[in-house]
Amino acid sequence: MTRVFIDGEAGTTGLQIRERLAARTDLTLARLDDARRKDRAARAEALNGCDVAILCLPDAAAREAVGLIDNDTTRVIDASTAHRVADGWTYGFPEMTADQGVAIAGARWVTNPGCYPQGFIAIVRPLVEAGVVPADFPLTYNAVSGYSGGGKQMIADYEGGAGAGGRPYEPYALLQHHKHVPEMVTYAGVDHAPVFQPAVGPYAQGMVGTVPLALWALPGKPSPADVHEVLTARFQGARFVTVAPLEAADRNGAIAPQDLNDTNSLRLHVSGNDDGQATVMAV
Repeated sequence: MTRVFIDGEAGTTGLQIRERLAARTDLTLARLDDARRKDRAARAEALNGCDVAILCLPDAAAREAVGLIDNDTTRVIDASTAHRVADGWTYGFPEMTADQGVAIAGARWVTNPGCYPQGFIAIVRPLVEAGVVPADFPLTYNAVSGYSGGGKQMIADYEGGAGAGGRPYEPYALLQHHKHVPEMVTYAGVDHAPVFQPAVGPYAQGMVGTVPLALWALPGKPSPADVHEVLTARFQGARFVTVAPLEAADRNGAIAPQDLNDTNSLRLHVSGNDDGQATVMAV
């Protein structure tokens, strides 16, 4: 059977990956006891002794883990930001292009996509490739996510009622230096970084990202229906990405950050008016 080692399994991401894989009968999960999981030699042995290593580590530790692999067989899935735009790594968003899933299946080094970028890429890349949105068009991306992505300290703050836990909504990265921006630019196929405004909401997991579009400023002045048509065609038959029917109402109770929790799914919503304005939302 395929032998899998999760380096960093004690963290939020590692624990959830282990929980998902525990039910698999075609995998063997390797594990280091608590006393050895930070031991460099023990980690090196585990990394070189597995078929697939899943890295759930801070960026520097993920780079170190890759450096500990001295064979030519161990395959790696890195959940950190360390290799998102690095040469030789395959971006792990299989629906990004028609052949990305095949590329991932054959890759030795796979970098797991960031949470925020997946929504932006799913919205923008098809529109750029279809010529609806020019690659140099100025874009904004507003998103809200749960607090678990902020790590143990943020989880403790929110669940313990201290610090940020008393705030229902906390915008951050106000100076536009969020670490996910490089992969948005690289994989969405745009020339400039979007103006990105992320925020944390008072719930553990779930995300909604929104790309507003001034359709009147785009070449050809496309309608919301044109945008919807491009996205629907692009993700037709995709396993986990779907496009909701074109929205005609001012409010939609189905668009909620937690709507797709505990699934692998991503759903896009297009709404707009006849005055040249539209929003595309990724849940």
